[in-house]
Amino acid sequence: LVLSLSAIHKQRKMSQLQQVLKDEQDTVINLKGSVAIVSEFFYYAINSILYQRGIYQPETFKRESKYGLTVLTTTDEGLIAYLNQIMAQMSTWLTDGKVQRLVVVVSGVDSGETLERWQFQVSVEDQGDTSAVGSDENDPMNAPKITKPASKKKVKEVHNEIQAIIRQITASVTFLPLLNELCSFDLLVYTNKDAVVPKKWEDSDPRYIINSQEVKLRSFSTSVHKVDSLVTYKEADEWDL
Repeated sequence: LVLSLSAIHKQRKMSQLQQVLKDEQDTVINLKGSVAIVSEFFYYAINSILYQRGIYQPETFKRESKYGLTVLTTTDEGLIAYLNQIMAQMSTWLTDGKVQRLVVVVSGVDSGETLERWQFQVSVEDQGDTSAVGSDENDPMNAPKITKPASKKKVKEVHNEIQAIIRQITASVTFLPLLNELCSFDLLVYTNKDAVVPKKWEDSDPRYIINSQEVKLRSFSTSVHKVDSLVTYKEADEWDL
């Protein structure tokens, strides 16, 4: 299933996720801790994309210290409420093993064209089940992902890996084409077909880019979940400017 959620929701705080992550940095990660780490990563990654790609005005972001970096997060109350709702549901699906990937879609407001797709593929480590079902069997990014058993990792190690991804998102302005029109974004979540879906969510078109270019980003692993990242984009010389 490819699902999206409209951006009008009641605000939910990230405090529950952050509370889980207040454990010592040398703590070995269990399922609950892994879900919190992955969900929090999604929150900061989305914020970084929205800032770096100019989807929201820079003055609507504030500086925070995270992963040994200075990161920027939105102060827009409506956006915070929307993202918190997404992360709450993502946490539930991650716990149940129902998430395949999260996609941040950047599209032109006037043209309606999809200009960028930031994909974060989720796989479950150390599992003997390959039952994940995608919405597009011909899409290699949608194939079931079960990785080999991994040794237990500590929070600090995982944060170092996440730091590298956030740095790459920050550096994306050096290799991605300029967005020459006002843009908006959508969040798509790929889930297993048997995932329990709240009524406010709806099926969505995958919003693919024809003849796209692709840049693979770093990955990180908690030893429970692994997240692989990439961005696909429309080449600038193909845009109707």
